[in-house]
Amino acid sequence: MNVRRLIPTAALSCAALLGLTALTACGSGSAAADRKGGRLDVVASFYPLQFLTEQIGGDHVSVTGLTKPGVEPHDLEISAKQTAKLNDADAVVYLKGLQPAVDEAVKQADVKTKVDASTLTTMEKHGNEVGGHAAAHDHAAAGEEDHAGHGHSHSESGDDPHIWLDPVKYAEVAKGVGAALAKADPAHAADYTKNTDALVAKLDGLDKEYAAALRNTRAKVFITTHAAFGYLAERYGLTEEAINGLDPDSEPSPARIKDLQKMAKADGVTTVFYETLVSDKTAKTLASDASLRTDVLDPLEGITDKSKGTDYFSVMRSNLTALATALGTK
Repeated sequence: MNVRRLIPTAALSCAALLGLTALTACGSGSAAADRKGGRLDVVASFYPLQFLTEQIGGDHVSVTGLTKPGVEPHDLEISAKQTAKLNDADAVVYLKGLQPAVDEAVKQADVKTKVDASTLTTMEKHGNEVGGHAAAHDHAAAGEEDHAGHGHSHSESGDDPHIWLDPVKYAEVAKGVGAALAKADPAHAADYTKNTDALVAKLDGLDKEYAAALRNTRAKVFITTHAAFGYLAERYGLTEEAINGLDPDSEPSPARIKDLQKMAKADGVTTVFYETLVSDKTAKTLASDASLRTDVLDPLEGITDKSKGTDYFSVMRSNLTALATALGTK
């Protein structure tokens, strides 16, 4: 057991009262938990990781989200107050590559337990066109592959960070977070394991719902403003065509818009999807010019009063309804 050479008086008192086995609870890493009534003090970078941590941690954790509802996570800047909160936490759960400001803050923070969700599942590279049928599509002319920010990345690796929109990958992240919480708070490890298993079971059920609803659709291609649904598209044999690539704030070129109009006609696309935290102007312009409908496909980066649901599962089911309606059934 690692013990500091100079044991503070408070630690000696704690050992005297609770015995040698309680000594680690008096060390660094438990102070924040003590202030939360004995709960593990966890900071989560944005909604999907906050929701997951709350579901697994239950009454044993106090979770603070860095990204407030309605804030686009990619654009988050860390305040001094948030930096202080991060440094005072027992653990942080974040997704490296999604929020540069968070990555830097976590790197500098003196937090005992740092859980990077990108290490808990397999990350992939996605661009404008992603999915099970992507290889069959060749809409872009040679030399035009960069028109809408294709290949734009949130990280040096170029990996697509939107893993939570694939229930299977999200379940893999849940298992890793559950294991990390159990290690950080072994006294409640059994509860963390039980809660993780329950969450994974619910995600498995959601995966089955998606697979059943999207297995036999008339169309397999959908258009979104932001390439957030690459993992979901691959999981269920679809192709996502994104107006703006991985960067929700990038502007598409006229050539990309023209290309999407042609593709929509060729592939029987009926709907252009937009999201609640980013302007819908481009999506509605494209839809109007191509005589298509518009609807919301929520990347679930935050829950607001505009969300079609109150939590991860309800919004994911709203997304499924929207996708199944747009793609049609045979």
